[in-house]
Amino acid sequence: MSSVVNQVAVLDTAVMPSSCPYAAPLPTEPYRDRKRLAWVLSLLVPLSTAAGPLLWFWQPQTLMLWLPVIFVYVVAPAMDWVLGVDTSNPPESAVPALEADPYYRRVTFALVPLLWMAFIGAAWFSQRADVSWVGLLGLIISTGGVGGFCINLGHEIGHKRAPLERWLAKLILAPTFYGHFTIEHNRGHHRDVATPQDPASSRMGESIWRFVWREMPGAFRRAWALERARMRSDGQPFWSWHNEILQPAVITLVLWSALCLWLGPQVLWFLVPAALWSNFQLTSANYIEHYGLLRQRDANGRYETCKPQHSWNSNHVFSNWATFHLQRHSDHHAHPLRRYQSLRHFDEAPQLPSGYFGMFPLAYVPPLWFAVMDKRLLVAVNHDPARINFAPGQRERLMERYGLREKSGMA
Repeated sequence: MSSVVNQVAVLDTAVMPSSCPYAAPLPTEPYRDRKRLAWVLSLLVPLSTAAGPLLWFWQPQTLMLWLPVIFVYVVAPAMDWVLGVDTSNPPESAVPALEADPYYRRVTFALVPLLWMAFIGAAWFSQRADVSWVGLLGLIISTGGVGGFCINLGHEIGHKRAPLERWLAKLILAPTFYGHFTIEHNRGHHRDVATPQDPASSRMGESIWRFVWREMPGAFRRAWALERARMRSDGQPFWSWHNEILQPAVITLVLWSALCLWLGPQVLWFLVPAALWSNFQLTSANYIEHYGLLRQRDANGRYETCKPQHSWNSNHVFSNWATFHLQRHSDHHAHPLRRYQSLRHFDEAPQLPSGYFGMFPLAYVPPLWFAVMDKRLLVAVNHDPARINFAPGQRERLMERYGLREKSGMA
C-alpha cells in the first residue's frame, strides 16, 4: 500500500465541506482501500467484451461471437446477484489522499489504448473472418459493449481538470463518434439533471424506446449550443481547432478513414451499427439513472441543488467494480469532481434492484421495467406527485393508476 493512501489527511473542503451533513466520522486508524488491487483486474471486464474473435480463432463457431454478449447480459447480472451489495464508504479524512494517489489515475489511463486496440481489432475481424450474419450481429453487439466502456471511461476522466485527462477523454470517445459527450454531460446534463429541461433524464411512463428519440438528438443539440456559447464568450471563431466538439470529431474521422483505407470502405457497414449500439449504451445508462426523479423549485423559481436523492444508485459489487463505480451515481451528481475510488453510498439515495448489467435488459422490455420501477419510484418520492418527472400526457393516467393525490398546498 502506497504511503500516500495510508496517511490520515485533513478533509479537503473543496471535496467535501465540513458543514456537509453527509460527512462521515473521522476514522480511528489509517484507511486501507480493500479494492485497491482489484481495480487493475477490473480492466479485464471491458476487454472481455472483445473476446469473441479470440474465442472464434480457438473454436470457429458462431456461438463464440455471442459469448461476450451472454456474459454481459446474463453472467454479469448473475454475479451481481451472487456477490450482493457493498455499502461501505471511505472515511472522509482519507479522501484527499485517495484523490491524490496517482495509482487510480494510471489504472484508467491504461484502459485507453486497450479499448482502442479492441475496437480496431473487431473492425479488422469483421472484414477478414468468414462469419455468418448471425455471428456478425454478435460481433457488432459485443463491439458496442467495448464502445460503451469507452464512453464510461470518458465519463470518469472527462470530469477531471487536468489537461491530460481531458484530452484522453476526447481520445477515448472518438472511436464511436460521440465526442460531444463531455460538453453535453458536464455542462448540460449536470446543470439540468432531474428536470423536464434535461433530454438525458427519463420521465415516469416514458419507455426507453421513446426516450432514445429525445435523448440522442437533444444531447447533440445541447452540446453544440453550449460550445457555441462558450466560444462566443471567449471570442473564438466557432469553426476552429478551439472547438472542443470538433477536436474529437477530427480524431474519429482520421480513425475511420484509416480503417476504410486499410480494410475497405465496406467496413463502414460494421463501424456505423457498432457505434450506434455503443452510444445506445449511454442512452441506457441515462434512462435508468434518473428515471422519474424531479428536483424542486425554490421561491424564486430556481431548481434546488442536485442531491443524492435525485439519482438512482446501485451498490452491486461486480458491476460497480467493472464500471469504476459509475453506479454510485447519486454521489457523482452531488459531487461530480470526486474520483471513482472516493464515491460513496448514501442511505437516502433511491436504490436500483440490480446493477446496470441487469437493469439494461429490463429497460429494453418496457412492461417489465414499469412493473419493477414505478412502485420503487413512488416509494422514493414518498408518493408525492410533485416530486415526479412525468412524461407528457402520462400524469393523469399514472396518478389514477397508482392512487396518487396532490399534497396540500400544491396545484
